[in-house]
Amino acid sequence: MPQPSAPRKTLGRPPRISREEIIETARRIVAEQGVDRLTMRRLATEIGSTPMALYHHVRDKEELIVLLLDDYAARTLRRRELPTRPRERIIAAATAIHEALAACPWIVEALTADDLMSTTALWFVEQIVDGLVECGLSADQAVHGYRAIWYYTAGEILVRTTAARRRTDNDRATYREQVFADLDPSELPRLAQVADRWAPLTAQDTYQDGLRALIDGLLASR
Repeated sequence: MPQPSAPRKTLGRPPRISREEIIETARRIVAEQGVDRLTMRRLATEIGSTPMALYHHVRDKEELIVLLLDDYAARTLRRRELPTRPRERIIAAATAIHEALAACPWIVEALTADDLMSTTALWFVEQIVDGLVECGLSADQAVHGYRAIWYYTAGEILVRTTAARRRTDNDRATYREQVFADLDPSELPRLAQVADRWAPLTAQDTYQDGLRALIDGLLASR
């Protein structure tokens, strides 16, 4: 005897989605595959919805990235009691930003667009600018000083992260290692002297040393 057919599913409204679900799914995509792979269509597929449904919650990919930035900053950049001395306050605030971003490098890539930012993180920017002003810089000079600190911070993270990724993807000696192994001491004596230690030396975490030197230079130029 023929078996009765399974009851047909009735079509109804697609499941409701929330902004929290959108942020959580987008965060997973960029963490696993990078911010370039995040698209509204890809996000909708992952959630089981349609791109049009997402636009009820976020205007476009740019607004989505801003939401991700604020979400991450809210979870990692906790306001804390900073040193009262302005120079040490600058260092503490910049180090807090560096630590948060180093743990999630894709955010640095998004922030290098220079017109995207997290409003949650602005409190730390305020501490840096205010500290520079208290150290004797004008407001304009303090903004330029913050920009120099930000460029140093973002650049340090991007270079270190990219280098680590290349080493993970390829076990062979890097081009730099090959070049340094064959340096001519008569032409490049200083580099040849440290050639065998160049890789471990440049891999050391010297962020705070460089930050302090940068701040000293900014304040000395006032």
